[in-house]
Amino acid sequence: MPKKIVALLLLLTPVAAFALYKPVRVLGPELFADVHCIDDHICIEEPSRLDEARALYDASLHFVADTVGPFQRSPRVIFCSSKDCQNAFGFDKAAATTVAKSGIVVGPRGWMPHYLRHEMIHHRQAEELGILAAFTKPEWLVEGMAYALSNDPRATLADRWEEARQRFLEWYEVLGRDRLWSTLIRYRRYWQHPHTLSRG
Repeated sequence: MPKKIVALLLLLTPVAAFALYKPVRVLGPELFADVHCIDDHICIEEPSRLDEARALYDASLHFVADTVGPFQRSPRVIFCSSKDCQNAFGFDKAAATTVAKSGIVVGPRGWMPHYLRHEMIHHRQAEELGILAAFTKPEWLVEGMAYALSNDPRATLADRWEEARQRFLEWYEVLGRDRLWSTLIRYRRYWQHPHTLSRG
């Protein structure tokens, strides 16, 4: 293949990724949505809500760091006030969504502490266990941890998520906070078997 064609393909690949796979847009949010990035950590659609966004971000960051350990790098959070903004990143249903370690998109109904804490826990999971692992971890662990440790105020979740939360809590009560990440990193191959994990 001629070098010019190879060079052109290399140049076009990122463009295609941004166009076709919307979640990758969190890497350059101002190019695809009507948001303004205040700094490396907060991007916002509606500047009049910046103080609210900062307070929510700071409180959630500290809560999660205290609960599951300090962040290697504080996450970027894109605060959307409209569905159009949220849809620009490919998310139209969830209150908030995490794209591995690249960023978090908060939708119009996601401006609540437990939603952002939930997504920041997913960010911590990606930091500790790796991006690829996010696609292979069992639901009882990835979602169960996020629902349980975000202090989600809902007494009962939908059956699927409530089962994951309870299953994680049973395991976590045996394991304890201090051994959380070291046990998960050591016993990745046993993730499907929480009782085996608890022996670590």
